[in-house]
Amino acid sequence: MKLFFGILTALLLCNVSLAATNNCDTIPSKYLGNFVDDYKIRYSVSDSLFIQHPNVKYHILSWNLEGQYIIASNDAGNPSEQNLYTRIDFMDFQNMAPFLWGFCFTRFDAIDAEAAEAAASADRQHPKKGCGGFPFSRMKRE
Repeated sequence: MKLFFGILTALLLCNVSLAATNNCDTIPSKYLGNFVDDYKIRYSVSDSLFIQHPNVKYHILSWNLEGQYIIASNDAGNPSEQNLYTRIDFMDFQNMAPFLWGFCFTRFDAIDAEAAEAAASADRQHPKKGCGGFPFSRMKRE
């Protein structure tokens, strides 16, 4: 019984849902840290928080590395879409240094995490327009 509660506590501390395909030890370091996109917007990404500076926060509920997306709850203090749910699709880039990866806010106004996860994925085959007709935001280390 103690082992069960220990595992459950570890999962909660890592902010990883039981349905996630990973845990906080398996998230590649290239996705974690401080970044700036090609629009000069700054971001901080951890295993549990995706921040678009200066004041937009997404609390990460799960990382799906195989599907290349994050499910998050929108912070109550965000300027819009407070307390709703977001799907953030991401992808790696080749031959775009210093931009190594990019993301797309695929859905940012879902009523719950399940609706966010059910959203159609971004079109990674066409990263210049695969994010609802817009390009993926390209990320480089700050």
